[in-house]
Amino acid sequence: MLTLETVRYEQDEFVLSADWSLAPEARVAVIGPSGAGKSTLLSLIGGFITPQSGRLLWDGQDITKNTPSARPVASLFQEGNLFPHLSVYENAALGVNVSLRLSAAEKARVFGALDRVGLAGFEARRPAQLSGGQASRAALARALCQDKPLLLLDEPFAALGPALRHEMLDLVGEIARENKRAVLMVSHEPRDAKHFADAVIVVADGVAQTPQGTATLFADPPKALRDYLGRH
Repeated sequence: MLTLETVRYEQDEFVLSADWSLAPEARVAVIGPSGAGKSTLLSLIGGFITPQSGRLLWDGQDITKNTPSARPVASLFQEGNLFPHLSVYENAALGVNVSLRLSAAEKARVFGALDRVGLAGFEARRPAQLSGGQASRAALARALCQDKPLLLLDEPFAALGPALRHEMLDLVGEIARENKRAVLMVSHEPRDAKHFADAVIVVADGVAQTPQGTATLFADPPKALRDYLGRH
């Protein structure tokens, strides 16, 4: 379980605070206006930035100062960050070992991840030879190869059309359930939150609010969410 214990991050005039826990295997959407701190929240959890105060805990263990690789977290960003000079297989294998020196069991894990996301037979292709949806699947396979219990999604499917985006979210949900992973997903689309998430974190006015049930939240949204939804 992930806990943010009175976490506070400040940079120039920007402030973000959070004080809550995620339920095990939760699927949570993070929504709010642009610039409110949604990506900052994921960066704090992923270890890419450090809070000025408070602690991040995983199963009661303090991970506040752990490096990203030492955290129980795999991250998937909007850009996908596929390396153009590497094959699909090599890009996915980076999730296991950045040296790309893999044991037979680790190679099988990479092939299994590519098969799970529908890219069996695409292993030798380069990113330039993939469609947008296929590139998203390759980036997802790399995140899956990290075998971490918490998956952070920072709008990785934003460039895809609604139907394909929902297909990818359904795939993430299926894999998360099968592997008992929690998912924290930033989205600017309320429809995606309703489609995917059991709970929602609203980020507004310097606070990442406590997760609330999706149906309950959208049925009676707080002012910060009403203001945001008014533009969607």
